[in-house]
This record gives sequence, structure tokens and C-alpha cells, in this order.
Amino acid sequence: MESSVIIAETERLIMRRYKNEDLQDLFEYLSDPKVVEFEPYKPMSLEETKENLGWRVGTEEMIAVELKSCHKMIGNIYMGKREFEALEIGYVFNRDYWGNGYAAESCRTLIQQAFSRGIHRIYAECDPDNVSSWKLLESLGFRREALFLQNVWFWKDEEGNPIWKDTYVYAKLAI
Repeated sequence: MESSVIIAETERLIMRRYKNEDLQDLFEYLSDPKVVEFEPYKPMSLEETKENLGWRVGTEEMIAVELKSCHKMIGNIYMGKREFEALEIGYVFNRDYWGNGYAAESCRTLIQQAFSRGIHRIYAECDPDNVSSWKLLESLGFRREALFLQNVWFWKDEEGNPIWKDTYVYAKLAI
């Protein structure tokens, strides 16, 4: 079994770097239309997931979340470095594990770790229709700082026109 670098641990979870052996677990949730509904990509095929996993293995910004009890990789946290001691956070989890507090537990741990290492601000961008996501941010102590109207598009309609979307911006400052 390929070893991977552990970033953090909780009683139930291991946050770690991706490894090639995560392919099937990653495909399980990146191929689910409900999971990627608010993401800037469509459900992925196994081949697309394999290519995406190659990127994940090579970056420090994507952190795999694994259940300690069975060593299944159930989701990921994105911690993208930005200017001015800031990070952008994002998360995607396997739908079979929603509602168990895993996203909150792993995010809370990584946020505390980032602040202890000198990060000043962590922010997230979120679709206003993704109520579960912004409620999670609020439960983690993030404050809604902005609503950008029709500021981004990922897809086009049948005539080739952008389908514009709104964005909430949330942030949390080091205390």
C-alpha cells in the first residue's frame, strides 16, 4: 500500500495527501451528479477521475479525508493559498457520508491548524442555492461578507449564452 503524508487527525478522521489508490473512492463521489451539482465541473467518468487524481496527488492544496474506522476516503478539503496570508477553502464529500459531521470536523481541524501557522484570513465562495454549504460555513464561524450578482458562469445554454450565477463570499479571520 502506498503511504501518504498525514496533515491532521481527529478521533474519526485522517486528513492526508492523495494517493493513487484513492481512485475508486474518488470516482464514487466525483461521478455523482448530486455531489457535483454546485461545482464548476460535470460528473466525471473513471478516466476523467484518474486524470483528476493525478493532479490531486501532485498538489498540496487538495486534502483527502479518510475514515479511520475503515480507511475509506470519503471526501476532500481544498485549501488554496492566496495573497496576504489568506487561504480559500472548499469541500466535496461522498453523498453516502453526508449528515455525519465529517465535513465540519475536518474543516474545523484544518482551519485551526492554518490559523496556528500564521494564516490571517480564510474565505469561501458558495452558490446561494447550496444551502448546506453556506450553513456549514456559518456553523464554522464564517461571516457572509458579500453577495456577488451574476459574477460567474460555468455552463452555457443551447444558444451558447453563459448561464450566470450568483456567489456568496464568506470569511473567517484569525482570532
